[in-house]
Amino acid sequence: MAARVGLTGERVVRAAADMADEIGFDRVSVSALARQFGVKDASLYSHIKNVQDLRTRVAVLAVGEMTDRIGAAVAGRSGKDALAAFAHAYREFALRHPGRYAATQIQIDPARAAGSPGHLRSVELTYGMLRAYGLDEPDLTDAVRLLRSTFHGYSSLEATGGFGHSRDTGVSWDRAIDALHVLLEHWPSATPTTPTTPHASTASSASADQEENTP
Repeated sequence: MAARVGLTGERVVRAAADMADEIGFDRVSVSALARQFGVKDASLYSHIKNVQDLRTRVAVLAVGEMTDRIGAAVAGRSGKDALAAFAHAYREFALRHPGRYAATQIQIDPARAAGSPGHLRSVELTYGMLRAYGLDEPDLTDAVRLLRSTFHGYSSLEATGGFGHSRDTGVSWDRAIDALHVLLEHWPSATPTTPTTPHASTASSASADQEENTP
Protein backbone atom coordinates (compact mmCIF):
# COMPACT_ATOMS: atom_id res chain seq x y z
CA MET A 1 0.00 0.00 0.00
CA ALA A 2 1.30 3.43 -0.91
CA ALA A 3 1.53 6.12 1.71
CA ARG A 4 -0.69 9.14 1.16
CA VAL A 5 2.29 11.48 1.13
CA GLY A 6 3.64 9.63 -1.89
CA LEU A 7 0.65 10.38 -4.08
CA THR A 8 1.10 12.55 -7.17
CA GLY A 9 -1.10 13.10 -10.16
CA GLU A 10 1.23 11.10 -12.39
CA ARG A 11 1.40 8.23 -9.95
CA VAL A 12 -2.39 8.11 -9.60
CA VAL A 13 -2.89 8.04 -13.38
CA ARG A 14 -0.27 5.34 -13.94
CA ALA A 15 -1.83 3.23 -11.19
CA ALA A 16 -5.21 3.66 -12.90
CA ALA A 17 -3.69 2.57 -16.24
CA ASP A 18 -2.21 -0.54 -14.60
CA MET A 19 -5.56 -1.26 -13.00
CA ALA A 20 -7.25 -0.93 -16.38
CA ASP A 21 -4.94 -3.59 -17.81
CA GLU A 22 -5.76 -5.89 -14.90
CA ILE A 23 -9.53 -5.51 -14.52
CA GLY A 24 -10.71 -3.58 -17.58
CA PHE A 25 -10.80 0.13 -18.38
CA ASP A 26 -14.54 0.42 -17.77
CA ARG A 27 -14.12 -0.88 -14.21
CA VAL A 28 -11.57 1.72 -13.15
CA SER A 29 -13.06 3.97 -10.48
CA VAL A 30 -11.89 6.46 -7.90
CA SER A 31 -13.05 4.17 -5.10
CA ALA A 32 -11.20 1.14 -6.48
CA LEU A 33 -8.05 3.20 -6.91
CA ALA A 34 -8.32 4.65 -3.41
CA ARG A 35 -8.61 1.15 -1.97
CA GLN A 36 -5.49 0.12 -3.86
CA PHE A 37 -3.55 3.03 -2.38
CA GLY A 38 -5.05 2.45 1.06
CA VAL A 39 -6.51 5.95 1.31
CA LYS A 40 -9.93 7.61 1.37
CA ASP A 41 -11.52 8.63 -1.93
CA ALA A 42 -11.13 12.26 -0.92
CA SER A 43 -7.35 11.90 -0.89
CA LEU A 44 -7.35 11.38 -4.66
CA TYR A 45 -9.43 14.44 -5.46
CA SER A 46 -6.49 16.74 -4.90
CA HIS A 47 -4.90 15.01 -7.92
CA ILE A 48 -7.92 14.37 -10.17
CA LYS A 49 -11.25 16.15 -10.68
CA ASN A 50 -13.50 13.13 -11.02
CA VAL A 51 -13.63 9.69 -12.63
CA GLN A 52 -14.06 11.21 -16.10
CA ASP A 53 -10.92 13.28 -15.64
CA LEU A 54 -9.10 10.18 -14.43
CA ARG A 55 -10.13 8.13 -17.46
CA THR A 56 -9.27 10.96 -19.84
CA ARG A 57 -5.81 11.24 -18.32
CA VAL A 58 -5.35 7.48 -18.63
CA ALA A 59 -6.32 7.80 -22.30
CA VAL A 60 -3.76 10.56 -22.87
CA LEU A 61 -1.09 8.48 -21.11
CA ALA A 62 -1.95 5.36 -23.10
CA VAL A 63 -1.91 7.16 -26.45
CA GLY A 64 1.50 8.57 -25.61
CA GLU A 65 2.89 5.17 -24.63
CA MET A 66 1.45 3.46 -27.69
CA THR A 67 2.71 6.19 -30.00
CA ASP A 68 6.21 5.98 -28.51
CA ARG A 69 6.34 2.25 -29.21
CA ILE A 70 5.05 2.61 -32.74
CA GLY A 71 7.43 5.52 -33.40
CA ALA A 72 10.41 3.48 -32.21
CA ALA A 73 9.31 0.55 -34.36
CA VAL A 74 8.95 2.53 -37.61
CA ALA A 75 12.02 4.75 -37.16
CA GLY A 76 14.25 4.57 -40.23
CA ARG A 77 11.78 2.42 -42.16
CA SER A 78 9.56 3.13 -45.13
CA GLY A 79 7.10 1.40 -47.39
CA LYS A 80 6.12 -2.13 -46.44
CA ASP A 81 8.78 -2.33 -43.71
CA ALA A 82 7.26 0.71 -41.98
CA LEU A 83 3.72 -0.59 -42.45
CA ALA A 84 4.61 -3.96 -40.94
CA ALA A 85 6.53 -2.42 -38.04
CA PHE A 86 3.63 -0.06 -37.34
CA ALA A 87 1.10 -2.89 -37.47
CA HIS A 88 3.10 -5.25 -35.24
CA ALA A 89 3.68 -2.55 -32.61
CA TYR A 90 -0.01 -1.67 -32.67
CA ARG A 91 -1.15 -5.27 -32.25
CA GLU A 92 1.40 -6.02 -29.54
CA PHE A 93 0.30 -3.01 -27.48
CA ALA A 94 -3.38 -3.87 -27.89
CA LEU A 95 -2.88 -7.47 -26.77
CA ARG A 96 -0.41 -6.82 -23.93
CA HIS A 97 -2.20 -3.79 -22.50
CA PRO A 98 -5.93 -4.34 -23.05
CA GLY A 99 -7.03 -1.70 -20.54
CA ARG A 100 -4.69 0.96 -21.84
CA TYR A 101 -5.67 0.08 -25.40
CA ALA A 102 -9.37 0.43 -24.56
CA ALA A 103 -8.56 3.87 -23.17
CA THR A 104 -7.02 4.95 -26.49
CA GLN A 105 -10.37 4.36 -28.18
CA ILE A 106 -12.48 6.77 -26.14
CA GLN A 107 -13.47 10.18 -27.42
CA ILE A 108 -11.83 12.99 -25.51
CA ASP A 109 -12.23 16.73 -25.72
CA PRO A 110 -10.65 18.01 -28.99
CA ALA A 111 -8.80 20.75 -27.11
CA ARG A 112 -7.35 18.16 -24.74
CA ALA A 113 -6.26 15.99 -27.67
CA ALA A 114 -4.75 18.98 -29.47
CA GLY A 115 -2.62 19.71 -26.42
CA SER A 116 -1.42 16.14 -26.08
CA PRO A 117 1.98 15.42 -27.68
CA GLY A 118 1.05 11.74 -28.00
CA HIS A 119 -2.11 12.46 -29.97
CA LEU A 120 -0.35 14.91 -32.26
CA ARG A 121 2.55 12.55 -32.91
CA SER A 122 0.23 9.63 -33.62
CA VAL A 123 -1.40 11.62 -36.40
CA GLU A 124 2.00 12.62 -37.80
CA LEU A 125 3.28 9.03 -37.72
CA THR A 126 0.23 7.58 -39.44
CA TYR A 127 -0.13 10.21 -42.12
CA GLY A 128 3.62 10.35 -42.68
CA MET A 129 3.82 6.61 -43.25
CA LEU A 130 0.99 6.73 -45.78
CA ARG A 131 2.41 9.72 -47.66
CA ALA A 132 5.36 7.48 -48.50
CA TYR A 133 2.88 5.52 -50.65
CA GLY A 134 2.26 8.67 -52.68
CA LEU A 135 -1.18 9.35 -51.22
CA ASP A 136 -2.65 12.83 -50.90
CA GLU A 137 -5.95 14.04 -49.48
CA PRO A 138 -8.66 12.87 -49.45
CA ASP A 139 -7.10 9.46 -50.10
CA LEU A 140 -4.78 9.89 -47.11
CA THR A 141 -7.65 10.11 -44.66
CA ASP A 142 -9.49 7.25 -46.36
CA ALA A 143 -6.37 5.09 -46.03
CA VAL A 144 -5.89 6.07 -42.39
CA ARG A 145 -9.45 5.00 -41.65
CA LEU A 146 -8.93 1.71 -43.46
CA LEU A 147 -5.77 0.92 -41.47
CA ARG A 148 -7.30 1.94 -38.18
CA SER A 149 -10.41 -0.18 -38.83
CA THR A 150 -8.31 -3.19 -39.82
CA PHE A 151 -5.83 -2.97 -36.95
CA HIS A 152 -8.49 -2.25 -34.33
CA GLY A 153 -10.93 -4.85 -35.60
CA TYR A 154 -8.35 -7.60 -35.87
CA SER A 155 -6.74 -6.90 -32.49
CA SER A 156 -10.12 -6.68 -30.75
CA LEU A 157 -11.38 -9.92 -32.24
CA GLU A 158 -8.13 -11.70 -31.41
CA ALA A 159 -8.15 -10.43 -27.83
CA THR A 160 -11.66 -11.78 -27.23
CA GLY A 161 -11.11 -15.11 -28.98
CA GLY A 162 -13.28 -14.05 -31.88
CA PHE A 163 -11.41 -16.13 -34.46
CA GLY A 164 -12.68 -19.70 -34.32
CA HIS A 165 -10.60 -21.25 -37.12
CA SER A 166 -7.49 -23.17 -36.14
CA ARG A 167 -5.25 -21.20 -38.52
CA ASP A 168 -2.61 -19.28 -36.58
CA THR A 169 -3.75 -15.69 -36.03
CA GLY A 170 -0.20 -14.40 -36.43
CA VAL A 171 0.02 -15.90 -39.91
CA SER A 172 -3.30 -14.35 -40.93
CA TRP A 173 -2.11 -11.02 -39.51
CA ASP A 174 1.02 -11.15 -41.68
CA ARG A 175 -1.09 -11.93 -44.74
CA ALA A 176 -3.37 -9.01 -43.93
CA ILE A 177 -0.35 -6.70 -43.86
CA ASP A 178 0.77 -8.09 -47.24
CA ALA A 179 -2.67 -7.36 -48.65
CA LEU A 180 -2.77 -3.84 -47.22
CA HIS A 181 0.64 -3.09 -48.72
CA VAL A 182 -0.53 -4.18 -52.17
CA LEU A 183 -3.68 -2.10 -51.83
CA LEU A 184 -1.77 0.99 -50.71
CA GLU A 185 0.64 0.65 -53.63
CA HIS A 186 -2.30 0.38 -56.04
CA TRP A 187 -4.75 2.73 -54.39
CA PRO A 188 -7.83 3.12 -56.62
CA SER A 189 -8.53 6.45 -58.23
CA ALA A 190 -11.51 8.28 -56.82
CA THR A 191 -14.70 8.16 -58.85
CA PRO A 192 -15.73 11.71 -59.83
CA THR A 193 -18.88 12.84 -58.08
CA THR A 194 -21.14 15.82 -58.51
CA PRO A 195 -20.00 18.59 -56.17
CA THR A 196 -22.43 19.30 -53.37
CA THR A 197 -22.65 22.04 -50.80
CA PRO A 198 -20.99 20.84 -47.60
CA HIS A 199 -23.40 20.18 -44.77
CA ALA A 200 -22.89 22.42 -41.77
CA SER A 201 -21.78 19.52 -39.61
CA THR A 202 -19.23 18.49 -42.23
CA ALA A 203 -17.80 21.98 -42.50
CA SER A 204 -17.56 22.31 -38.76
CA SER A 205 -15.57 19.11 -38.55
CA ALA A 206 -12.92 19.91 -41.13
CA SER A 207 -10.24 19.18 -38.58
CA ALA A 208 -11.93 15.86 -37.90
CA ASP A 209 -10.26 14.49 -41.03
CA GLN A 210 -7.53 13.86 -38.51
CA GLU A 211 -10.01 12.26 -36.13
CA GLU A 212 -7.79 9.21 -36.20
CA ASN A 213 -5.90 10.71 -33.29
CA THR A 214 -4.83 7.29 -32.15
CA PRO A 215 -2.45 5.12 -34.11
